[in-house]
Amino acid sequence: MAGSRKLGRTSDHRKAMLRGMVTLLLEKGKIVTTVARAKEVRSAAEKMITLGKAGTLHTKRQVYGYITKEDVAKKLFDDIAPKYADKNGGYTRIIKIGPRRGDAAEMAVIELV
Repeated sequence: MAGSRKLGRTSDHRKAMLRGMVTLLLEKGKIVTTVARAKEVRSAAEKMITLGKAGTLHTKRQVYGYITKEDVAKKLFDDIAPKYADKNGGYTRIIKIGPRRGDAAEMAVIELV
């Protein structure tokens, strides 16, 4: 469901990591991660919000199949998607916060707008 960055992971590990990060982003509203991961999470999260806006049975099944926590998926349909009903994309914001102390990886905050 995401873009083409491999992020140094096998495909199964990468898919599971992105599912977990998207779930956490929708649950908390903001997460701190590397810039490359943030760009991948943005792609997947915006697709989930777009599916949530449709609200059909098919899209609900797609979202429940991707989001790892049932209460977060319910929150997506009840709270998050209606908030963006009149907006066509651009639901997230990435803010770069500088290098990480240990390995100097470029860090960023990704948040729901």
